[in-house]
Amino acid sequence: MSRFAAWGTRVLGALLLAAGLLVAPVHAANHSVQGAVKKEEGGIDTDAPTAILIDAKTGSVLFEKNADELRAPSSMMKLMTAEVIFHALAKGEIKLTDEYRISENAWRKGGAPSGSSTMFAAIHSQVSIDDLLHGLVIQSGNDSCIALAEGYAGSEDAFVNRMQARAKELGLTRSTFGNTNGLPNPDNKMSVRELAHLTRHIILTYPDFYKLFGEREFTWNKIRQMNRNPLLGSLDGADGLKTGYTKEGGYGMVGSAVQNGTRLIVVVNGLEDSGDRAAAAKKLLEWGFKNFESRTLFDAGQTIAYGKVFGGDSGSVELHADEPVSVMVQKNGNDKLLARIVYTGPIHAPVQSGQQVGMLRLWRNGNLALEVPVHAGQSIGTGSMTSRALDGVSELAIGLFRSGIQKL
Repeated sequence: MSRFAAWGTRVLGALLLAAGLLVAPVHAANHSVQGAVKKEEGGIDTDAPTAILIDAKTGSVLFEKNADELRAPSSMMKLMTAEVIFHALAKGEIKLTDEYRISENAWRKGGAPSGSSTMFAAIHSQVSIDDLLHGLVIQSGNDSCIALAEGYAGSEDAFVNRMQARAKELGLTRSTFGNTNGLPNPDNKMSVRELAHLTRHIILTYPDFYKLFGEREFTWNKIRQMNRNPLLGSLDGADGLKTGYTKEGGYGMVGSAVQNGTRLIVVVNGLEDSGDRAAAAKKLLEWGFKNFESRTLFDAGQTIAYGKVFGGDSGSVELHADEPVSVMVQKNGNDKLLARIVYTGPIHAPVQSGQQVGMLRLWRNGNLALEVPVHAGQSIGTGSMTSRALDGVSELAIGLFRSGIQKL
């Protein structure tokens, strides 16, 4: 039996055992991963107080350290500002050629007088959204962020409200924002996990806009500035994204690179100097590329397990994933994989084909590495009165049995 076949057998066996367990409510349809991760066998550690490394395609977590700790994200928070604008552009609400005015507020708080990272946009000038995005991404312009916020939402406060609402839509339930650019504000809090989730969303959803993050320089108002990302030019395949620093948050960065068709995302935060920040991010990415590879466990539409159906013309329903289920595993083949289907059940008929009924959760070496929504593989109609009565008696007996266990 091949190494992969052995993995598949172990995983499928675990799924068949777990499919009937009614252990938790169904989660929202996303690939976010929660929980503390232990150090991998033959793994790595980092000096960064908080860090995470994930596979962009699957969301599989390769390494994490204090990944849910909330810290000041500094300029890395500009990714959320960019996402709101990317989303508005994708919906056709605004166009790249639209121009926004550089207000005195944007100029004083984020422009040349501020002494902070800036695009050097001239006060009262009109600047296109395209150029403002270049200023935000490449030059980390605080004036760019404020101008985009005021132009799109009317004020920075109104834009911050949109950031908060959009973050919740994306599953960033713990992130909070006090401004658009990450300058010191007690309300600016994000975890490296949610920064990685946001980054993955941007890469997968806006591939054309993402190309901005790999541009090496941008000149505005006759001032040429280089991209602040230290990975560009120092790591093969690096093409993004943002660095950040405030006294409260320390030095941090979000980075991404592609090698041999695999894209990884790294986030580190809380380091003491910019050199440590660059070294920590590069070290994690290099380790990930060297030690991991992607393996497909289940094809799209393949029957993964069966869910129990109550009151239907069939007692069970096939459970599928809409996309191939892949996970990053160590190349040395020593990984132990365990998977479970988690759903609230039994599933009440009628069931529609394609209806989400639960989540596939996969652990690698005891670390929760992946969550994927699972859907009904076929429609199940309502059963006869007799069959529904029998199901009712059965479910009552099971309910009493569960109650008895809980009292033990």
